[in-house]
Amino acid sequence: MHLTAFTDFGLRVLMRLAADPARTFTTDGIARDLGVSRHHLAKVVRGLAAAGFVAARRGTGGGFRLARPAGAITLGAVVRALETDRALVECFRPDGGACALTPGCRLRARLAGAREAFLRELDGTTLAQCAHPPAGRAA
Repeated sequence: MHLTAFTDFGLRVLMRLAADPARTFTTDGIARDLGVSRHHLAKVVRGLAAAGFVAARRGTGGGFRLARPAGAITLGAVVRALETDRALVECFRPDGGACALTPGCRLRARLAGAREAFLRELDGTTLAQCAHPPAGRAA
């Protein structure tokens, strides 16, 4: 499995928020902390908000924080919510792709099973278990 950079950044943002759940973060601050583009991070935060993982408030004094406790968010739920635009292989695309082997393919079911095993494993881990400590605090 390969996660997109979007999902990777989404997981990093959530891990950082989970380490300090009472704090409201800004896009600029998190971008600086993670060493990523503010523009790209803003898209990630919008995606996390749309999926219900973060609550965001715009304007002066605005920012974002976890929308629910870190222990109630599984990594599997996050990956499912953020990895929506990328099929594992061509035949997993919504349009079915154009693979000539699809009618008699025995690989597709195995790959689907592997994907589900991967997600089940992530379902067993909460964001609280992966919280990233703020600078200056030991892990």
